[in-house]
Amino acid sequence: MLQGATKDEQLVDAEWQKVAAGLDGVVTREVLHVPRDHGVITELYRPEWDPTELPIVHIYQSRLFPGAIGAWSCHTRNVDRLFCNQGHLKVVLYDGREESPTHGQVAEIFIGETRPTFVVIPVGIWHGVQNLGAGDALVLNYPTHAYDYEDPDHWRLPADTDQIPYTWRARGMRKDAR
Repeated sequence: MLQGATKDEQLVDAEWQKVAAGLDGVVTREVLHVPRDHGVITELYRPEWDPTELPIVHIYQSRLFPGAIGAWSCHTRNVDRLFCNQGHLKVVLYDGREESPTHGQVAEIFIGETRPTFVVIPVGIWHGVQNLGAGDALVLNYPTHAYDYEDPDHWRLPADTDQIPYTWRARGMRKDAR
């Protein structure tokens, strides 16, 4: 083996289900496409996928251009519930909750049109997204609270902050945790 080579970590099990260590409270639900004679049906949300048991009060869509990075965001009251219905997206999570058993840990989740996944991101989890595809990526968010125009529950850090141990890379490059 050449010096400096790294061995791939296990990504899927023998049934081709994703294998990934997650952050405490983050829930993912991979969704299967249903091919039909007239096209494809994909469920975008079902209440049983969502442990918050909170109603849908607001839905919005974000469009990310190829290679675009939207990072970092966090909420103190709001739980984000994301679903990527077009493109290939990397979701990076950082657990900033001091009381959490996964405090300080980073997790990457790859979602998109080929493996649609519903992701529940709890309060206190910093998150960012990167479009890894050649076309636009569309992301739906079903937050637990409607956007408050007068008092937004939206905290931000720049993508290159030193407070989160993660370095964003150009499309196609491997991750580099600091």
